[in-house]
Amino acid sequence: MKKDRLNVYFDPSLSAELDAMAVRRKVSKSQIVEAALAAFLSPDGADQREAAIVRRLDRLTRSVERLERDQSIGNEAVALFVKFWLTTTPPLPESMRDAAKASGKDRYDGFVEALGRRLAKGKMLTKEVSEDRKAAGSS
Repeated sequence: MKKDRLNVYFDPSLSAELDAMAVRRKVSKSQIVEAALAAFLSPDGADQREAAIVRRLDRLTRSVERLERDQSIGNEAVALFVKFWLTTTPPLPESMRDAAKASGKDRYDGFVEALGRRLAKGKMLTKEVSEDRKAAGSS
């Protein structure tokens, strides 16, 4: 089959990538350029690229939706805890406040340490809540 000869100019870095791909795939540079040009000029090529972009956007959308859900669960858990704590904990008498502050600081430091360990292990409240709900529903 007769082919037309065409001289083209490439950016040096692109030319190096073309050389490397030709070696990796064990094909000629002309074959790679011809296939790329055919894909670019193909009426289906744009549709395929658009479909690939849509699939990626759909995955990103699902990820963001999961993040929003998880954040909402975390916010609700904290809000529920704070509301419960505020409505059930009586104020301390003045004479006990200094001791309570010292104890609170120690307890807070322990909380931060436990949180760090938990995050390092990959344990997440949303996963636990989901597992607890499944277990409660099956029993």
